[in-house]
Amino acid sequence: MSEIIIEPVTRIEGHAKITIFLDDAGEVRDAHFHVTQVRGFERIAQGRPVHEMPSLMARICGICPVSHLVASAKACDEVLGVSVPPVAVRLRRVINLAQIVQSHALSFFHLSSPDLLLGFDSDPAARNITGVAEHAPELARDGIALRKFGQQIIERLGGKRVHPAWVVPGGVSAPLQPDQRDAILATIPDARARAIRALNWFKANLADWAEEAARFGSFPSLYMGLVHETGNAAYSDGELRIVDQRGKRLLDGGDPKRYEEYFGESVEPWSYLKSTYYKPMGYPEGIYRVGPLARLNVVDQLGTEAADQELAEYRARLGRYPNSSFHYHWARLIEIVHCIDMVEELLADPDILGSDVRARAAINRTEGVGVSEAPRGTLFHHYKVDQDGIVQWVNLVIATGHNNLAMNRSVAQVAKHYVKGADVREGALNRVEAVIRTYDPCLSCSTHAVGQMPMEVDIVDPDGAVVRRLSRDGG
Repeated sequence: MSEIIIEPVTRIEGHAKITIFLDDAGEVRDAHFHVTQVRGFERIAQGRPVHEMPSLMARICGICPVSHLVASAKACDEVLGVSVPPVAVRLRRVINLAQIVQSHALSFFHLSSPDLLLGFDSDPAARNITGVAEHAPELARDGIALRKFGQQIIERLGGKRVHPAWVVPGGVSAPLQPDQRDAILATIPDARARAIRALNWFKANLADWAEEAARFGSFPSLYMGLVHETGNAAYSDGELRIVDQRGKRLLDGGDPKRYEEYFGESVEPWSYLKSTYYKPMGYPEGIYRVGPLARLNVVDQLGTEAADQELAEYRARLGRYPNSSFHYHWARLIEIVHCIDMVEELLADPDILGSDVRARAAINRTEGVGVSEAPRGTLFHHYKVDQDGIVQWVNLVIATGHNNLAMNRSVAQVAKHYVKGADVREGALNRVEAVIRTYDPCLSCSTHAVGQMPMEVDIVDPDGAVVRRLSRDGG
């Protein structure tokens, strides 16, 4: 048996590699997506005062800090036992929606559009955002502008674009000012026009990628996301819903605080990324997906007119429950439109300028769970503290971990179709990487594995022979 190793996997956030295993006949037997970095924020946080957690957790990632900021603050709300003022709830929603827009724009335009525009078999030297700007300058400008739109909202609310600390236990640290609101509202029409233009470009060219759509992680699975009681998409609040590939609801109205009853976490020896599974179905059969594709599958509707029109076309062309991970791209663009419209709707409410934006309290509980939809899917923060509010234990269940089983199945599916023995084309290997890009994994966020970590150290002599092997278990 031989191996093909793709290292590093390019155009993703973080460090990873893919190993493709070939049998003696040169056919692909299996493939693994290895996450090769570990950051360990679950351990770093132990011993910190709980009120520091939101700003500390925002530093897990520079791409989606707001997602961790919101989920962490909500876990702290539980520890304090407070009801967050309604104005603060809505302001948290605004900044999280802005986070989703800017992150989705980065994923689609900067990381994936080079494959879609230039071709999966195109020259890798040109297959990047610079090549996109040369061949389709308007598409490139739209991507840059949409990311800027989301980042500017974060900066106007949180004080800075990366690692803001404005979302705090009990609410937010300062109310929204009229000039801030007006500045954001003034940018809405341009952002909406750019998002619709990108959507129309994608839909017009969908037939060009029919083969990839049929092979890129196309398999039945479960889907999970947050929904409001109305059935609309919920990005910062809501209840858990899990459906299967036919739309059967396996969990509806699920309490996020009871996530440990619904999901198990497993660690494989070849990755620092936990694999999360739906407990009633066991491991690894309980495979499910989260993120844009899953959210569009679990909701009844999104809840704004333009986005629901796009959702109706998406379902008319792909079916009610599309199961190809390729369609994360389309779902991501629809969510950009919806998030822009939701920002406008929230900011148009005069009450958004209210000054009551934070509840304060001492430690009232020793445990709290916070949940939020991150760009890549549902995010859980779970903290246990002592009576003085000092963090004793942390568990982070990250969207990329939810998707880990699906990502591994996807790379195997793509490799088996495109990799043929010794005839390994660059474009074939690019497709193996590209299926990972559909999930837009955030590996800095997600490498917090629990249990027995796969760590070994080999001591070798000058000729390269192993003279001693040290492992975490003391071997």
